[in-house]
Amino acid sequence: MKKHNFYAGPAILPESVKKAASEAAYDYKGTGLSLMEVSHRGDDFVEILDNTEKYVRKLLKVSDDYAVLFLTGGASSQFYMTAFNLYNPDDKVGYVDTGTWSTKAIKEASAFADIETLASSKDKNFSYIPRGYKIPKDLKYLHLTSNNTIYGTQTKEWAKTSAPIICDMSSDIFSRELPLKKFGLIYAGAQKNVGLAGVTLVIVKKELLGKTEWHIPTMLDYRTHIAKNSSFNTPPVFSIYVTMLNLEWVLEQGGVKAMEKRNTAKAKLLYDEIDNNPLFVGTVAKEDRSPMNVTFLLKDNTKDAAFIKKCTEAGIVGIKGHRSVGGFRASMYNAMDISSTQVLVDVMKAFK
Repeated sequence: MKKHNFYAGPAILPESVKKAASEAAYDYKGTGLSLMEVSHRGDDFVEILDNTEKYVRKLLKVSDDYAVLFLTGGASSQFYMTAFNLYNPDDKVGYVDTGTWSTKAIKEASAFADIETLASSKDKNFSYIPRGYKIPKDLKYLHLTSNNTIYGTQTKEWAKTSAPIICDMSSDIFSRELPLKKFGLIYAGAQKNVGLAGVTLVIVKKELLGKTEWHIPTMLDYRTHIAKNSSFNTPPVFSIYVTMLNLEWVLEQGGVKAMEKRNTAKAKLLYDEIDNNPLFVGTVAKEDRSPMNVTFLLKDNTKDAAFIKKCTEAGIVGIKGHRSVGGFRASMYNAMDISSTQVLVDVMKAFK
């Protein structure tokens, strides 16, 4: 039976990517070596690294003013690295708290930076994106989380500010077009919508760096990794390769604009069923609904187990909601075909 993978992470991958990755894991391009064995200084991997950067720049229209880095440590390491590299004592930096990951970003940066939480949706269990909050004119930067995997919200309109926006885009990068000039730094763990766990994408405006008054440890300094082309130490070779394959696939499908159209169609199909099926209810303000992570409940939660059983019988996996919200969560990243969304909608209709 075909499986329909609605897990929030690791990411669902296209079939062509999994096939190419499995072949490279055994023998990379006839070298007689697994890609996991080749030197990260050798021509084979340097070509992979260069191509991956080239695809990032092409898909997101990244100019030479920005560095593209492939680091380790996940988005969680960026919670403190961003502040460590950009903040100076007496600077004012603003954060918007829209869920678990932004809360953690605030906690980590607050260890050494004076953080001002400009807005929060915690009052309604992070079921909406705050609007209309005041943004100080003298902010060094504004930190946002673009998409909230646990709660199912997504930022649709970017804040109007002259300060550079620092943004955690782990779960929706490459899913829609971006006004890149508004951002000073973007970071994303690959395992949600890009590739395999183990690599973290960072896109940073170079002119923002090198202005801190304190010593930045070598491994935490973005300039270290820019100077060494993301290879100061051994990078996650195989994870970067899968990222390259995945970005090639996005380009073949028509790029980010095509992904946005594809994702909008999947989201409409599922949200329409949630809104029209009397057994179900969404958990998020309609204007802030994420197309990546759809969260919903059965109005009668005593039927949750029965619904999960029906999903399992249809080959649906990963549909159970996070404990912070309960109910169900359908994660529909770029690689998910609309046919899988249709299977879930059919189960919901039959359950009614």
